[in-house]
Amino acid sequence: MQVSVRRLALFPLSVAPSGQTRAGVLSPVLRLLCPCTRTLFSETGVWEKDYRTETRRRVEQWWHPRIMAQWRKDALKEGSNRKKFYVLSMFPYPSGRLHMGHVRVYTISDTIGHFQRMRGHQVLNPMGWDAFGLPAENAAIERGLDPEEWTKRNIQSMREQLDSLGLCFNWDREVTTCLPDYYRWTQYLFIKLFEAGLAYQKEAVVNWDPVDQTVLADEQVDENGRSWRSGAVVEQKLLTQWFIKTTNYAKPLLDALADLPEWYGVKAMQANWIGECNGCYFDFKLKVNGEETGETLSAYSSSPETVFGAAYLAILPSHRLLHGSSSVRSALEKAFQPGRDSLTEVTARNQLTGHEVPLVISHKEVFDGYLDTVIGIPDCSEEDLSVATALNLKWTTVLKSNEDGTQTLINSEEFSGLSREQAFDSITQKAREQKVGGHLTSSKLRDWLISRQRYWGTPIPVVHCGTCGPVAVPEEELPVTLPKLPSLTGKGVSPLEAAHDWVSCKCPRCEGPARRETDTMDTFVDSAWYYFRYTDPHNTDRPFERHLADHWLPVDVYIGGKEHAVMHLYYARFLCHFCKDQGLVTHREPFWKLLVQGLIKGQTFKLADSGQYLKREDIDFTGKEPVMSGGGRIEMTWEKMSKSKHNGVDPEEVVQQYGVDTVRLFILYAAPPEQDILWDVKKDALPGVLRWQSRLWQLVTKLRGARQLGDVPNPSLLKKKELAETKKIWENKNYAIQEVTSYFTEDFLFNAAISRLMGFTNTLSSATVRVVQHSVEFEEALAALVLMTAPMAPHLASELWAGLCQVKNPLSPLLQRGGDVLQQFWPTVDPEYLDVPDYVELSVLINNKSCGTVTVPLQVSKDLAQVQKLVLESPLGQKHLGERSIKRAILSPRTTLINFLTDE
Repeated sequence: MQVSVRRLALFPLSVAPSGQTRAGVLSPVLRLLCPCTRTLFSETGVWEKDYRTETRRRVEQWWHPRIMAQWRKDALKEGSNRKKFYVLSMFPYPSGRLHMGHVRVYTISDTIGHFQRMRGHQVLNPMGWDAFGLPAENAAIERGLDPEEWTKRNIQSMREQLDSLGLCFNWDREVTTCLPDYYRWTQYLFIKLFEAGLAYQKEAVVNWDPVDQTVLADEQVDENGRSWRSGAVVEQKLLTQWFIKTTNYAKPLLDALADLPEWYGVKAMQANWIGECNGCYFDFKLKVNGEETGETLSAYSSSPETVFGAAYLAILPSHRLLHGSSSVRSALEKAFQPGRDSLTEVTARNQLTGHEVPLVISHKEVFDGYLDTVIGIPDCSEEDLSVATALNLKWTTVLKSNEDGTQTLINSEEFSGLSREQAFDSITQKAREQKVGGHLTSSKLRDWLISRQRYWGTPIPVVHCGTCGPVAVPEEELPVTLPKLPSLTGKGVSPLEAAHDWVSCKCPRCEGPARRETDTMDTFVDSAWYYFRYTDPHNTDRPFERHLADHWLPVDVYIGGKEHAVMHLYYARFLCHFCKDQGLVTHREPFWKLLVQGLIKGQTFKLADSGQYLKREDIDFTGKEPVMSGGGRIEMTWEKMSKSKHNGVDPEEVVQQYGVDTVRLFILYAAPPEQDILWDVKKDALPGVLRWQSRLWQLVTKLRGARQLGDVPNPSLLKKKELAETKKIWENKNYAIQEVTSYFTEDFLFNAAISRLMGFTNTLSSATVRVVQHSVEFEEALAALVLMTAPMAPHLASELWAGLCQVKNPLSPLLQRGGDVLQQFWPTVDPEYLDVPDYVELSVLINNKSCGTVTVPLQVSKDLAQVQKLVLESPLGQKHLGERSIKRAILSPRTTLINFLTDE
């Protein structure tokens, strides 16, 4: 059955479900008539002893609006005296429907946000919409709709779904990339790039998606040559396109990775994508028959220190100069001889050295990496020497070998006499200063191609004038808004070409006739700076105030999928580096910690012969092995959830069945964030968290019941054995606080945190009645348990806290502070616990079988070599391991356990 979005919304306060009055209190008459009606302590003051399905529903209905309202209220108290914490989840494309991947990432960010606020931080946990792009345009074409209308409808639907999950975002900071008040500043940043010489237009052989009818960046083509979105085989086209010179920042982006904490392998992926930055480009001016053509060509050298020894420039046969509208095309075609190096009449003047060298068309099909233009320097390469000799070219020797094996520069003007290492730095620096190249980059990296031949994107704020060339739209005329088009077809070079009145304009410089740029920007440009806009989302004068961006950045924890490891994270880092150089912000890196969350996979069934995916209802599960109804062997796998594979789970239906808190706890408990979750509600994790919630409820019931026994709580009545029990509870409490806090702050191991809290729950559940009745230790331990549960299961914890705070004759000041659970401070370890010598009890296993415990110092408890030595020296180790040959010892990183694998 399809469940509507609004079915998940909680009852508004004015509605009286289950026989309540408008005041929310069950009338005495109705309670007599309906003795089975469940009550809620926060509403009626009557504590329900058992945590049942109806209790859970009532708890979430009651607390949902109150938690959301309190979060909004607290967000307004942004005092500068509190330390900031910026938790950011990658904003979604507004498809209209949440999937379980959304639920996972936003549950994690919500949990971190609540935790950090309980620690006293000023928390920013914003949300917005990556709202431009092909899916909306394609949907509009299919349905005959305006993509803006489609997008806004989807945003409204998804906001309702997010609210129904109880997610506490700073909605007052919401951004939507397709609104002019946002993309005005995307255009502003583009103009800054244009003015800095980092946004440029050139003719290039590009990747063309024949299905989506648009150009793709290299990063958007997979290893099989297919489009990342449509799956179509990509074609090569020669088009005039806009690029952003990200290669100028390759070396700073590579070097800055070293200062960041480990990013779950993403740092290595970024470094590999950028490549080793051991070379650079130099700019050359082309000439034909001694006349400058006005065309600039950038050529790469992996030995820039020897650039004064250049003999030629080489281009590939596929180079745009041979296939486009270049003024040198005819001269190149005349000289080109397939299969051999071809010397042309075209020459190139090095803008740094002033030397002029001939242009050669190489016989090769490819150079190293993505290069299509390289500098031939015979002193550095046997191959270059061979080409120069065969073509009878002249060059200058620039390297002198020394007796000690080093080399010194000669014939290199002011750089002569320098070592190669010194010259490398000096020559590239001079080229950068003169703006003729010199930026260190790799041979495998290309500039970012941002032109898209579609309608639903940010217009590029440039006009083309026959006299002035490309001219940026003045800042005061921004935004350049999208025109309304009568229809979209998805065909042709760009839908904006059809908007004749919009395309025709005046040149801002000479006021002559001009045409607007009709390409729109890649949506990755919109998402390259949204984390800035969240810090100042309503600013109408600039993208953001520097002091606000400097206050919040860098993002403390950035949460998203690993599929963005290369493109989005690379582009966002680039733009932040650029903004730093423009004086817009202080920080060069936008994100401090990155939390990469794995997929949620569903069980898939497909026919073994054809690979056809099957619906669950088409399968017969009655035998030992499932088969297709009517016959047919089936393969079972776990794959990323999707409609086409019939393995998706509707978050609304899951929440309706199990409740928000149960779904949150399951997602956090089933696996560490970076690992995939196999969605199987019948096994392990989900029944486990359901039981745990009931046991938490029982603990509060147990304390409330013990305090109803008549005796006033009096710790002095406890006997020696009971005092020993309270000490154990106190130690367990402090150990749990220490461990859970560490899990929340260091590696975000929420699954390990829940396991520790479950163990802590076991300790409290076994407490004797007199300890529960008379000890402050049990009371404070239970309070700490509820507080540590609150960020993960806020509705349940809110009701548990309400029940605790109204317990009869409380002993601890903790329960007398007032306020809801999420307004309390996160529990801290008692100072006297830290003064105790730090030892832990380590379980020792031999071939996976327990044989006892050994006490080891806490500070070495994670050091395998030290722990192994201490265990072997202990009486237990000498008894059980003294005569055995140890093949391997495994020290658990998350529990106090060591396992020795030995020869039997």
